[in-house]
Amino acid sequence: MKFKDYYEVLGVERKASADEIKRAYRKLARKYHPDVSKEPGAEASFKEVGEAYETLKDPEKRAAYDELGQGYSHGQDFRPPPGWDSAQSYGQGFDNSGAYSDFFEEIFGRARQSAGGSRGGRQGGRMDGEDVTARITVALEDAFAGAKRQISFETSELGADGIPRRKHKTLNVRIPKGVKSGQRIRLEGQGGPGYGAGARPGDLYLQVEFSPHPLFQVDGRNIHSRLELAPWEAVLGTTVPVPTLGGTVDLKIPADSDSGQRLRLKGRGLPGTVPGDQFVELRIVTPTMPDPAVRELYEQLKAKEAFNPRAREGVST
Repeated sequence: MKFKDYYEVLGVERKASADEIKRAYRKLARKYHPDVSKEPGAEASFKEVGEAYETLKDPEKRAAYDELGQGYSHGQDFRPPPGWDSAQSYGQGFDNSGAYSDFFEEIFGRARQSAGGSRGGRQGGRMDGEDVTARITVALEDAFAGAKRQISFETSELGADGIPRRKHKTLNVRIPKGVKSGQRIRLEGQGGPGYGAGARPGDLYLQVEFSPHPLFQVDGRNIHSRLELAPWEAVLGTTVPVPTLGGTVDLKIPADSDSGQRLRLKGRGLPGTVPGDQFVELRIVTPTMPDPAVRELYEQLKAKEAFNPRAREGVST
């Protein structure tokens, strides 16, 4: 029995990442797919590529293959070491009579696979469609209330001549209420097409990003905003209308509030099983004083009030 160098079959380095292995497999699977390829021996190459991917995509199988294959090169005579029990270790995950080589079955056992296989997998002359990931920018108001959006993205489709081509696709998408930045929305069957009879299309995953907002910043489900106050509002206390994602609410400002102090509006963040809150940071803004009468009032306040903010911070001047 001859050793098969699966890394050489896929054209990747032995230290290749899982994503690099997947990309190499998909490129070669399209090249050699029996439905489209005019290459000599395309069907045999297609099976060999699928066998290599079946081994290297699985961390456990890949580790076992790397251990057994140390010191071997492609085409060299090979025999598993004594005591290697392939059927016990790997006999539960795949199957296709005749689809795998004697080398593969000697290492991993002649196993069984449920009908349909795994997403993105290969069976005989069939290859499931590729999952597609696209970014979608969502307004905070849409994340708060939910919305419907139209999106466009690129995917591949098998042409009438059997050659895969890029295709522009447009879909109407529902943005779920309470979606968070970084969350993925799955649209089943809207990814790349499958090749061959019975092949399943891939899924489309939308990676959610929030568009910048002029009033709010987001932290998970919590919302942060700022509120500017006049000095007398901070000292005396007041009630001020404050914008939230759900509309304007009246916020009570306690007397003797400080700049930088945060007030909490419970449940006014993004919806969820546990809704987020809105945190309002207070900022005291000093007015300009073109009116001499106003300046005179400040002079009177200075004379009567011995307040020193630097002393309060422990830095008396």
